[in-house]
Amino acid sequence: MRVAPAVVLTDEQRQTLDQWARGRSLPARQVERARIVLLAADGELDIEIAAKLGISNQKAARWRARFLERGLAGLERDAPRPGRTPSIDASAVKTLIRKTTQERPANATHWSTRTMAAEAGISEASVRRIWKAHGLKPHLVETFKISNDPKFAGKLEAIIGLYLHPPEHALVLSCDEKSQIQALDRTQPGLPLKRGRGETMTHDNKRNGTATLFAALNAATGEGISLCQQRHRHQEWLKFLRLVDETTPAGKQIHIIADKYATHKHLKVQRWLKRHPRFHMHFTPTSASWLNMVERFFRDLTQKRLRRGVFRDVEELVTAINSYVETHNESPKPFIWTAKASDILEKVKRARVALDNTQSV
Repeated sequence: MRVAPAVVLTDEQRQTLDQWARGRSLPARQVERARIVLLAADGELDIEIAAKLGISNQKAARWRARFLERGLAGLERDAPRPGRTPSIDASAVKTLIRKTTQERPANATHWSTRTMAAEAGISEASVRRIWKAHGLKPHLVETFKISNDPKFAGKLEAIIGLYLHPPEHALVLSCDEKSQIQALDRTQPGLPLKRGRGETMTHDNKRNGTATLFAALNAATGEGISLCQQRHRHQEWLKFLRLVDETTPAGKQIHIIADKYATHKHLKVQRWLKRHPRFHMHFTPTSASWLNMVERFFRDLTQKRLRRGVFRDVEELVTAINSYVETHNESPKPFIWTAKASDILEKVKRARVALDNTQSV
């Protein structure tokens, strides 16, 4: 009688196989294979293993041999199978990908599954399958803007340095204004949320005026300072700076991160800053508003309170904004900056190279 080869397990292998054999979230086939190998390691014959687990002798022998050949890795996945010959050859797939990424249809800005299927002479399902396999989505477009600021690197490192390593005994405030916030009322009342139907709102609205929100976000604590005004001139910016001066501890230096909007650099603003030397301005590079952490706060405000809000006048809008900021400050959470300046600079460098290559084609 032919004797099956013996299985000898290390302590680590046995521990892993015991975990697999008891696993409830693992695939059933992996659990079964682990049990086969454990029984084989205990000296059981293939015929005995098959009887205990209710499988065929051949199956027990196959996974014994697979483990001896490939170890634990051989039990986790099946051996590759040939499958049927693809009906679309590799050259046709390569041509389709080239057309998708480098060409456009005659009467459209991008390909659809129908237009590409007609161009390539294959089915829409085949086009969809190839696009999915290669991660192509012609119907989507993403926006971007690379900063051309000649001092981009220096400003970037200064601002991220404030986020990651703020000065001692100082406050780092991310400041900006959200202008032209509209007090929108709906032309008809909507229906509330109910089972099987979402909340409804009319697509059109009534415009009842606008307001501008000046906000400062404490990078360390996440607390916000806000002021709503009708306009966003240098006068309103100065009023906001005075509010920041009054509401922050007098003995601390204040580092303000803001964009290069003309209001922030007005002559009267510069004079006020000279009279208040504890204020230090740090301007973000051109076309790099994403460096200003308060923009994330504005996004949350828009999504949670403004976008689906109904305001019959500007006063209701301002009340809603102030209420949101007060609630936020009851349990503030800072936005943690994790990206390193060196990583961002490397990414911008690659983007510029890619843009130059595209323009040179």
